[in-house]
Amino acid sequence: MAYPAQSGFRQRKLQPKMRMRTTSTDGADPSPLFEDTSAGPGAAGYSRGQDKGPGAYPAQTLLSDPMSNLAMAYGSSLASQGKEMVDKNLDRFIPISKLKYYFAVDTIYVGKKLGLLVFPYMHENWEVSYQQDTPVAPRFDINAPDLYIPVMGFITYVLVAGLALGTQNRFTPEILGMQASSALVWLIIEVLATLLSLYLVTVNTDLTTIDLVAFSGYKYVGMIVGVVAGLLFGRTGYYLTLLWCCVSIFVFMIRTLRLKILSEAAAEGVLVRGAKNQLRMYLTMSIAAAQPVFMYWLTFHLVR
Repeated sequence: MAYPAQSGFRQRKLQPKMRMRTTSTDGADPSPLFEDTSAGPGAAGYSRGQDKGPGAYPAQTLLSDPMSNLAMAYGSSLASQGKEMVDKNLDRFIPISKLKYYFAVDTIYVGKKLGLLVFPYMHENWEVSYQQDTPVAPRFDINAPDLYIPVMGFITYVLVAGLALGTQNRFTPEILGMQASSALVWLIIEVLATLLSLYLVTVNTDLTTIDLVAFSGYKYVGMIVGVVAGLLFGRTGYYLTLLWCCVSIFVFMIRTLRLKILSEAAAEGVLVRGAKNQLRMYLTMSIAAAQPVFMYWLTFHLVR
């Protein structure tokens, strides 16, 4: 048969090509594809960490330079001086240290204060406690004014107003923004009018602007209660609840401010007769009577 002869012929024909490949592979290649740099001085220095000059770590050289250390110290001193200057100027316009006092509250104080704002009729001692001519923190004295309840009351009032408008299909971001801005503007007008009245009457009192903001902001508690009652029980529930809260805030303001504005008469326990004290009494009653007016004005359109 011819098949074996053809097979042998094919093997003899492929042998020279295989030998040629072997000889070309075993031979030395004058131009290698990749240059071997594993034994070079640069690689050895990198792997062993030897022969490193002063420029190997520029950060260490910079830190070890005396001029660089002096520049860093000078820069840190300038930064500290700038921080002190900013703190002084900021404290001149925004008394940060005083604001910390008005937010020094706890859960017990907030609960008792809210109860006092809603039901002030059984409270007897309205004087603020002092420690070394400094009023104690609000969390230690329920009679001390604070800003936590007014700020949280304002935010909650805006949220409740949005809820009331939403239940009546009248909610829009613009209307809610106008509601919040109008409440804030009326608060500022009320505080400025009170400061002007105290100046015109020449009342020597320890009331500060922050105290007036705190006392004026307590009315938001009654406003929230009235609007929530209106949402749950309708306009009848709103009017009854708001009437109770208006009377409560009126009594609270009278009993609190009479110790601040009517200081001479309060020290003696009776109202001193005279034109000046009469003006003080009228001013106290006017501030207290303004609270129910603002409470109704800012809430009557939220309940239908």
